[in-house]
Amino acid sequence: MAFKVVISENEKSHQMETDADQSKKMIGVTIGEEIDGAIIGLDGYKLKVTGGSDKNGFPMKKDVSGPRRIRSLLSGGLGYKPTRDGERRRKTIRGNTISDDIVQINTIVTQKGEKSLEELFNKEEE
Repeated sequence: MAFKVVISENEKSHQMETDADQSKKMIGVTIGEEIDGAIIGLDGYKLKVTGGSDKNGFPMKKDVSGPRRIRSLLSGGLGYKPTRDGERRRKTIRGNTISDDIVQINTIVTQKGEKSLEELFNKEEE
């Protein structure tokens, strides 16, 4: 299963797709962990996983352990925005561990490499 990885640095973000070999190395990583950017072809970069979503569009939540999908009672925050004070709603969310069901992974840059992200992504487009 290939992932779509969104890499954010300051205000700019870049998107790239991984192949099967790269995605196998990312399975089992949880939200908040740092991964080496060399896994996805960004040498010298360190990326911190901040979230993602599964194949049905359900967001990953840091509070839920494992790769499971649950229905949780939410009063706000990730996955639900209440319209009134005290309103709660049962919503489906995904756990904090990357599995085969995940389609998109959101990351931020914690350590930069020698080349900028713009240089690396412009070379891929050409």
